Amino acid sequence: MNRLVMKFGGTSVADLERIRNVARHVKREVDAGNKVAVVVSAMAGQTDQLVAWAKEASAIHDAREYDAVVATGEQVTSGLLALVLQGMDISARSWLGWQIPIRTDAVHGAARIVDIEAEEIGGRMDDGQVAVIAGFQGLGPDNRVATLGRGGSDTSAVALAAALDARCHIYTDVDGVYTTDPRIVSKARKLERISYEEMLEMASLGAKVLQTRSVEAAMIHRVPLRVRSSFDDPETVDVSGNNIPGTLVCDEDEIVEQEVVSGIAYSRNEAKVTLARVRDKPGVSARIFGPLSESEINVDMIVQNVSGDGKYTDLTFTVSENDLERALKVIEEAKDEIEYEDLTGSTEVVKVSVIGIGMRSHAGVAAKMFRTLADRNINIQAITTSEIKISVLIDSAYTELALRSLHTAYGLDAET
Repeated sequence: MNRLVMKFGGTSVADLERIRNVARHVKREVDAGNKVAVVVSAMAGQTDQLVAWAKEASAIHDAREYDAVVATGEQVTSGLLALVLQGMDISARSWLGWQIPIRTDAVHGAARIVDIEAEEIGGRMDDGQVAVIAGFQGLGPDNRVATLGRGGSDTSAVALAAALDARCHIYTDVDGVYTTDPRIVSKARKLERISYEEMLEMASLGAKVLQTRSVEAAMIHRVPLRVRSSFDDPETVDVSGNNIPGTLVCDEDEIVEQEVVSGIAYSRNEAKVTLARVRDKPGVSARIFGPLSESEINVDMIVQNVSGDGKYTDLTFTVSENDLERALKVIEEAKDEIEYEDLTGSTEVVKVSVIGIGMRSHAGVAAKMFRTLADRNINIQAITTSEIKISVLIDSAYTELALRSLHTAYGLDAET
């Protein structure tokens, strides 16, 4: 498989010098005999500026015109990179989403890709032309530009790789996927391989390396996905044989030695809502969570404590920090139906998650997590689990202590 899709994010194409650096990465792959397509984001900060202008122009805006504005950032980047590549005597041309075309559904601003007509672009790649593609965008059923939502360029790259039967390399400002945030845990180490399922959990639980939808698409279509750094020196990187740097996201059966725990993620975008002394009677949960669902407020963790006499219960749940005020308002408006005595909300919490496919066949993972936190006097406020992850809610003041302690407890520290 010598077709390769390379994706570069906003920090990688932040200015012309960095775009020239991207071009050198592309040239290295072309010289190695790969047939290359490049997906680019807008320059760092440009999409934010375009969004601000669109909202300033019209607070209640037409989503189709909003997409027409914010999609232009990627158009600029793709054109500039094509020009730089042509200046290096590399055959290249830019493509916008509608020119391929990348077909999407009708949800402007958060569209999902439904089909990619990749025959022409694949043929040109096979003839030696580098395709430079504007990410984050496609063509809606109304023949208008439709954007895929923030982080959509990752999804564009994976979907194109699937359509082209290609590998996909996502270039970021880090050199791979780490066992946890190396800015907090100095002993975090880079993973050589991680399963799609683990990466999907890490992405959804706070890890910023990959966008969740892109990992989901790679898993569904079995696209070989590699996370790499765009700031490596293009002239010194060896891409021969098995020496390709970064982290490979792949099928579970491609990982020879599966660790019980592969990584620890955390999310600060959490808020806790507590209802005290709720009448414990049939239907009360529906009266709480029904209105929240109708308001499109996603609830994550739920903990319920019933009083000794069985008449009252205290109920705690978490929502996105951005949804806290709306959630409190929804609950307050339903107070007479719910019958609670007190309502509080807090953003001073963080969700910490232990992730690993090895949990399926090993006991004691949860016990070790709870014991490690207890030994540090860190109180657990809520718990959720899945087949390959355990998440706990703790006071945000203990974030760094929890991450470092758990990282050591599960044997993830890099050797010094």
